[in-house]
Amino acid sequence: MRHYFVSILVFFATLVVAQAQAEESRSAPSQQQQALKKLQEPMYRPLVERYILDELKAVRQDQQKLREDVTKQVSHAQLDTADRALTYTTDTINNVFFIITATASILVLVGWNSLRDVKNKVEDIVNTRVSVITNEYEARLNTFEEKLRERSEEILSNQQKISVTNEVHSLWMRANLESDIANKIEIFDEILKRKPEDVEAIAYKADALLELNETAQAIELCNQALDIDSDYGYAYWQRACAYALTHKHADALADIKMSLEYSPNLRNELLHESAFASLHDNSSFNAIVSGNND
Repeated sequence: MRHYFVSILVFFATLVVAQAQAEESRSAPSQQQQALKKLQEPMYRPLVERYILDELKAVRQDQQKLREDVTKQVSHAQLDTADRALTYTTDTINNVFFIITATASILVLVGWNSLRDVKNKVEDIVNTRVSVITNEYEARLNTFEEKLRERSEEILSNQQKISVTNEVHSLWMRANLESDIANKIEIFDEILKRKPEDVEAIAYKADALLELNETAQAIELCNQALDIDSDYGYAYWQRACAYALTHKHADALADIKMSLEYSPNLRNELLHESAFASLHDNSSFNAIVSGNND
């Protein structure tokens, strides 16, 4: 009887342990799902920031290296110029002494008796020759310095343009990865600080403002972009979106036609653009969609 009672207790204990393990296995996936739902930020964001920092560091290193190379080239050019000037002056002095010696020999042979006349004549010859050589050298040196200055300014200007281009490229990469509209607008502002007449950045900023229903500012930016480049089709497209959202259908249709004239590839986006939803029942819009926009 006791052995039978012990067997029953062991059986019930086994059932309790199995039920507890089953509940733990069912609760583990739900806990994992709750942990995943708590993630608010993308896990790849630190990697993106790190990549951008590495890009900026590489740009600064390239800029420093280019500045050092320019300094070395200018220093070597100045040293070469000074060495050539010294050699030229030495040769000139030697030639002058040869002239003096030859003149004295000729005077002795010819029979000039006045050493004072010989001295004065030699001094005049030397002074005239040295003056001519000095003026010629100064003119050449001034020309060389002017060319060197222009070349240095050109190199520095190109270096600055390269630096700005690299910074703008990095900012465009950040804008493409950014999902928050406000942060994306700030990035476009940084691009426009470096390139105020970048019509692409202006048009994309207008697009971001339309996402925030800031149609008036978006229209103003599109007008600014078209003042800079009247052939930029995407600016007409964004202004058409703003007009459509404010139910100015005639203006919207006119800008749609202009955008398709300069950027025909936008025709495929006509029916997919949410801003044009109010135009879907418009016969003129449907004619443009079908290709009969005459």
